[in-house]
Amino acid sequence: MANIGSSCRAPLIVSCVLLISLLAACSSDQQEIADSDGFNAPAPLSGSASQISIDAPQRATDFADNGASKQILFGDLHVHTTYSPDAFIMAMPIMGGGGLHPPADACDFARYCSSLDFWSINDHAEGITPERWMKTKEAIRQCNASAGNSDEPDLVAFLGWEWTQIDPLAENYYGHKNVVLLNTEEDQVPTRPIAAPRKELVAAPIGKLVQYGLAATDWSNRDYYLGINRYYDEISQTPICPEGVDTRELPADCLEQAARPSQLFDKLRQWGFTNMVIPHGSMNAPPNATFDQQLNLQDHDPATQRLFEIFSGHGSSEEYFSGLAVDVDDSGRTSCPEPTGDYLPCCQRAGQIIHERCETAGLSVEECDARAITAQQNYVEAGVTGHMTVPGQQVSDWLNCGQCPDCFTPAMNLRPGTTAQYALAISNFDNEGEPLRYNFGFIGSSDNHAARAGTGYKEYQRKAMTEVTGKSETWPPLPSFKDDREPVPYSVSFESLGKLNLGKLRNTERKSSFFLTGGLVAVHSESRRRESIWESLEKKEVYATSGDRILLWFDLKAEGRTLPMGSEVALAGEPHFEVKAIGAQEQLPGCPQYASDALGTDRLEKLCRNECYNPSDQRKLITRIEVVRIRPQAKPGEDVAGLIEDPWRSFDCPPAPAGCSIEFSDPSFHATGRDSIYYVRALQAPSPAVNGGGLRCEYDDNGTCIAVNPCYGDMRTPVTDDCLAPVQERAWSSPIFISPIPKR
Repeated sequence: MANIGSSCRAPLIVSCVLLISLLAACSSDQQEIADSDGFNAPAPLSGSASQISIDAPQRATDFADNGASKQILFGDLHVHTTYSPDAFIMAMPIMGGGGLHPPADACDFARYCSSLDFWSINDHAEGITPERWMKTKEAIRQCNASAGNSDEPDLVAFLGWEWTQIDPLAENYYGHKNVVLLNTEEDQVPTRPIAAPRKELVAAPIGKLVQYGLAATDWSNRDYYLGINRYYDEISQTPICPEGVDTRELPADCLEQAARPSQLFDKLRQWGFTNMVIPHGSMNAPPNATFDQQLNLQDHDPATQRLFEIFSGHGSSEEYFSGLAVDVDDSGRTSCPEPTGDYLPCCQRAGQIIHERCETAGLSVEECDARAITAQQNYVEAGVTGHMTVPGQQVSDWLNCGQCPDCFTPAMNLRPGTTAQYALAISNFDNEGEPLRYNFGFIGSSDNHAARAGTGYKEYQRKAMTEVTGKSETWPPLPSFKDDREPVPYSVSFESLGKLNLGKLRNTERKSSFFLTGGLVAVHSESRRRESIWESLEKKEVYATSGDRILLWFDLKAEGRTLPMGSEVALAGEPHFEVKAIGAQEQLPGCPQYASDALGTDRLEKLCRNECYNPSDQRKLITRIEVVRIRPQAKPGEDVAGLIEDPWRSFDCPPAPAGCSIEFSDPSFHATGRDSIYYVRALQAPSPAVNGGGLRCEYDDNGTCIAVNPCYGDMRTPVTDDCLAPVQERAWSSPIFISPIPKR
């Protein structure tokens, strides 16, 4: 069979399809085909887990010599497997994916590759059928069972899912939220996850003809391709749960949905199980999306929505900036804004592209001006699909439009109104005298879709350790992210585009330059026990990193008290702060012996790509500590830009391997009588990072981006090119929230 399969090529696709159909019909008892969900998942390896104890240098974090009573543990609270519909397609081997990665892989990766202390599974709920939910729960329980002593487990696995809501209209957009559960016992978890309605991720993206052709061309992975339609059929054949029924009384075999956060929170409250809801940064948000419309007691639950994912494999969502992607007037009419500073709206760039083409075609200046204006408006009206209103557009045409030019590794098309700083700065005044705010703590995570929890430990393997995907140029029948239309000198309306595949709808081709290896969440914990980690998360005694295991402490010293990051306090006196940061350990090549012994050669290569968290005794240098101060809105309509001081203070650090310690106060705290929020960033010395240069702009003497060198997902960028560029890896503390007590 291998010889038959390997001889199949695109010109012979019909013959190959007939042959595969015949083989499948005649030898189904001999050929192992993936089951209905595309998985024959192994259990997590118990391996040599006992070798990975808290005393092992790869995992131990003992800070008694630093005067700290708590240890720092590192985790990833945003991990997808190929149970997620988008992950399933991204994993297609012929598109450079690694094939099936079930929940068991995530456990083994967290334990042996990235050497995490804890992690959470968060597959997209719209793809989690009743059978997949059962298998997910069992995999998490097996992962915990293999962790050794429950008082000192080598790894803690949390159960959860992602509520993934999108909408082209800003007023209906609520974004993505990870739901994480404290317990895993059957009587302590929901019967089913709760999804947001997302039709585009529940239908098979390819037909059976292509499916069989792929199996013929890539014979060794045939089971994967032959299982594609069955994977999606299982989703579509799961009935939607009836509305208006208490979640505890719904049938066990239906797909439960919540269209907005208020419904999600209501359903979680009906279950009554301890949970945490963690929104994450800008993901395919409409150009004018903000967090304002969900800052109310229906769509925000301060009791469970306490943390914000500030950094992931999609980039940073920290910094607010003044660039607007679209203007909206009082009547709701949208238009293209003018450039501000270094920020170029992509609608403006659409007009420039059409104007340049028009001039090249020899048309009049007046005609080209008119076409440019039309192009701007067509782009605006198409929202996140604006790029497709310019026929024949390529990634390089757009230069660095729509990007925050001086932000640290920003997510593509970062929306200012969906950043962490904006969220902290706004207030809701529905209850007079008691403003409602997002008092978020900060975490980082990976958002990895290949069951690779904690991918940021080393900067390598761009196409395995990030979300980069793209088809091989040698396989024409696959849908491409490239725009193959003729580059004509006029734009088209969104309505004329017809149905687009998901990659073109969201400009996946451009995203390939923005995918990073992912971040981490760090907790200051009394112990390694699940309950202790959870307590730290709830108290917001946590911080985010961009992937490196930087050690960070941020404390408030006031009125005889020492309060850690995440604290909320009222003060009569002047706040005084202490910060300490220690750089991450330099990594040795390869993997520790225990990982090799536990996984074996083949699995080590498949999961870890032969590189693991393998720290040396040498630490990287902390070069600077920055302080951000935010004074949230005290009355309706206050301009957010004037409330965010970034940085408010900045301290250069001496080149000391032992780290950097600073102290500072805010003598002006009481002068304004306003609440104040403080958090710190600890920056390391520059080091190479995958996709660290983003679009890799070439600038003119005025600092204007005049050309880009994108990192593509397909073979235009070689698989061996990790697109490394220097960045300053960093850690973000959770904020400390302080209200003034008026002096008498």
